[in-house]
Amino acid sequence: MTRVLILTASVGEGHDLPARLLADGIAEEEAGAEVVVADGLRAMGRLFVLVNERAPGIVFHHLRWIWDAAFAFFVAWAPSREATKWAVGMLGGPGVLRLVERTRPEVVVSTYPMTTEVLGRLRRRGKLHVPTVAAITDLAMMHYWAAPGIDLHLITHPESDEEVRSVAGRSARVVAVRGLTRPEFETPRDPADARRALELPPSARIVVVSGGGWGVGDVLGAVDAALSLEDSLVVCLCGRNESLRTKLEARYATAQGRVRAIEFTDAMGDWLAAADVLVHSTGGLTVLEAVIRGCPTISYGWGRGHIRANNDAFERHGLAEVVSSPHALREAIARALEAGRREQSSIADLPSAASLVLELVR
Repeated sequence: MTRVLILTASVGEGHDLPARLLADGIAEEEAGAEVVVADGLRAMGRLFVLVNERAPGIVFHHLRWIWDAAFAFFVAWAPSREATKWAVGMLGGPGVLRLVERTRPEVVVSTYPMTTEVLGRLRRRGKLHVPTVAAITDLAMMHYWAAPGIDLHLITHPESDEEVRSVAGRSARVVAVRGLTRPEFETPRDPADARRALELPPSARIVVVSGGGWGVGDVLGAVDAALSLEDSLVVCLCGRNESLRTKLEARYATAQGRVRAIEFTDAMGDWLAAADVLVHSTGGLTVLEAVIRGCPTISYGWGRGHIRANNDAFERHGLAEVVSSPHALREAIARALEAGRREQSSIADLPSAASLVLELVR
């Protein structure tokens, strides 16, 4: 019986969701396989939970400049980045190694950059004797997402290949895969059918505004910009931010039904198929899902740290437009509505993440 350990972190849905989907995929690929999903930050220790999980929950909402400063010091500047990687490996490595020894997996997968860095270091130093896999869901700034010593890097954006190799080494094994996004994205979805399923009017100009799993960024400003356009219906995906949903419902109570505030949803495939344009603040998987669905995407409202790096890559690869002011956002939404939806793309022909993980132990 194959045993797989998946390390995640409860820092937004962009890490937990791929971990769950990969676990489901492994169970489907191999009957009887045992998958253990564990919080890698807790294995590394309380300091890592504080810095990587609890602090961002405050910084994302209230002290955004700190995120920029921390990113510049710990990630962007090479000397301090290398020192940080060394410290992360030294302090977090023993806890991760103990977790591996307890669970005795035949392969370890990481969906979070910090645990990927630790696994790579343990592998390079000969302390970890089972294959390791990095599951990468961001587009850019691959420091920590990729690492020398990792046996297999799985990427959701094919455009990430070159940067992953620049970090992990030219000979690193890097494969673009499906299976780290929801299964429904492997099949095209008719926009009219999606609108019917979501009880949306067939002819409205639908703007979906998303602040990610935490509901962060200038969500209210994005809603206002979208509402200023005639015949628009704005759907705001609030994630798990209940206070944001309450605020939206109160603020737009007199908007004659033109604003809908939606709590955390598993129907992203339908929302992005139904939408005429997506305004999103935090990058990650949502932009990829919008690209697959052919939904024009605008990044707005939280261009800090790694989000800024991803925004640069979105524009460079033509995956999303990036704007920084409400006026520019209104114009960008108008352009997207005028241009119309793009053709949906398919990831069905890509190998599944689960199959490649299992190949390492077969």
